[in-house]
Amino acid sequence: MIAETVCSAVSAAGLGIAAITAYRKRFLAATRIAAYSLVPIGLVMTGVVEWLADTAFSPVAWAGFGVLGVAWALFATTRVVERRRGGTRKERRAARAADRPEAVAPGASAPSLGQGSRPAARPAAAPRGEEDFSDIEAILKKHGI
Repeated sequence: MIAETVCSAVSAAGLGIAAITAYRKRFLAATRIAAYSLVPIGLVMTGVVEWLADTAFSPVAWAGFGVLGVAWALFATTRVVERRRGGTRKERRAARAADRPEAVAPGASAPSLGQGSRPAARPAAAPRGEEDFSDIEAILKKHGI
């Protein structure tokens, strides 16, 4: 009963402050204040405040929070054990990589993914004195310049 009275008083005070703010021609701020001040009375009207008050003084509710805490601790413990069982990070990565099938083309004798057996051919470097602008010329021609 006291919580509902306090929430109603807070809402009434907030609406009063919103009215004063609107009188000062700060309508956006007044609307925001009015919205915030309507929240407590809305919580009272929906029954959330009564539920919170009943929960705060209920030993069954606190026992429920204890059970939830134990459940969380069990989940956390199993997570830690699961991580430790896998070994080091490097070993876990190797195990994950071993589980993945290689990508092989239907008639291929070797995997189609991975590094090639021969190094990539690099174009011969142009001499420093002669700069090659053919790629720039091609871009300029493409754009009609």
